[in-house]
Amino acid sequence: MGCQILQLIIVTVTLLISASYATEYIRPKPRQLLHFPWSRRSSTEPQQVHISLAGDNHMRISWVTDDSSAPSIVEYGTSPGQYSAKAEGESTSYSYMLYKSGKIHYTVIGPLNPDTAYFYRCGGEGPEFQLKTPPAQLPITFAIAGDLGQTGWTKSTLDHIDLCKYDMHLLPGDLSYANYMQHRWDTFGELVQPLASRRPWMVTEGNHEKENIPLVKEGFQSYNARWKMPFEESGSSSNLYYSFEVAEVHVIMLGSYTDYDEYSEQFRWLKADLGKVDRKRTPWLIALFHVPWYNSNTAHQGEGDEMMSYMEPLLYAAGVDMVLAGHVHAYERSNRVYGGKSDRCGAVHITIGDGGNSEGLARRYQTPHPEWSVFREASFGHGELQIVNSSHAFWSWHRNDDDEPVKSDEVWITSLASSGCLADKAPEFRKILLEP
Repeated sequence: MGCQILQLIIVTVTLLISASYATEYIRPKPRQLLHFPWSRRSSTEPQQVHISLAGDNHMRISWVTDDSSAPSIVEYGTSPGQYSAKAEGESTSYSYMLYKSGKIHYTVIGPLNPDTAYFYRCGGEGPEFQLKTPPAQLPITFAIAGDLGQTGWTKSTLDHIDLCKYDMHLLPGDLSYANYMQHRWDTFGELVQPLASRRPWMVTEGNHEKENIPLVKEGFQSYNARWKMPFEESGSSSNLYYSFEVAEVHVIMLGSYTDYDEYSEQFRWLKADLGKVDRKRTPWLIALFHVPWYNSNTAHQGEGDEMMSYMEPLLYAAGVDMVLAGHVHAYERSNRVYGGKSDRCGAVHITIGDGGNSEGLARRYQTPHPEWSVFREASFGHGELQIVNSSHAFWSWHRNDDDEPVKSDEVWITSLASSGCLADKAPEFRKILLEP
């Protein structure tokens, strides 16, 4: 009898745990995880190299070494093998249960010239890398894919993005899908290095970055150690939300998994950040976060509603042009929308959590589709946003099953700065900014 009760308790606990992750749709069989063979290398050789913006005209170079005594220096210049400048940065490491990370370096270089190729070397040895800085003025092209993971579909997505002529990668959460297995952070870093070492990768966190263990480990330890973003440069107190400006575009990266109500630090920071935006200098305003607010897929339905209730009025009053999210493993594009209805002065919402994760696609959609939903499809792929000038941008979505030049969905978008909407919203926005 006691054994049966124990079995019942175990089954009940298992079902409760599973229910927190369960969904109402059936995922198709995903592609297998990629295999990363072990290779011998010097303990000081740079690994997992990636770059990101670090304030005006500066770039943060990040890498890992097995040797804890390896220096955090970057040599760089505009000619191969000729390094006219040198910078020294900082480093960190972390332990996670039985795992001990290598030495994680991040060094800020600059000031750098815009739209310029630079050659650089990390730690005084190893291979030479080449990066290209974003342009200072429009046009600029962003490649966008969320929920990447490390599967065959991930490899396909990265191969497609590699064929795209882009200046920066934006990733709205769920990077490695390490899911507590810390060595998967290392293999993810190796997988994306060929792209992430050449163009800035600007990321925000998703639920798979949390990796918290109650009473043992706080959340986001691995993510914060490995993917440091310019939060301090943007006046934020947390790596989980920040902003940056590039080529007449102001980009806000928000956190779906940190406090966001009207009394939170994130909300206060967002209001202050939006108040500093000069739409004459940056006519385009874009926001990214992980959990979508407008989602007609049955997967993760309603999970973004609470964050939306607090933050959508603020983003609407500020005149945000586009909102990009992940989490749902499918693609969807909306009309300009606000308050659940199409609104010519609202934001275009795009769900693009279809980078190649190990959980498969979310194939079930609500029927009939909401009036604000324009295009939706459960396929892996990536998006490209070319902001052509102060008034027009071209958005395209590229399905992995097709060649990269094929546009499975495309639309021209007119900025709110050129539509007259900002003038209409100005009194409302000033009122919100003055609220305590």
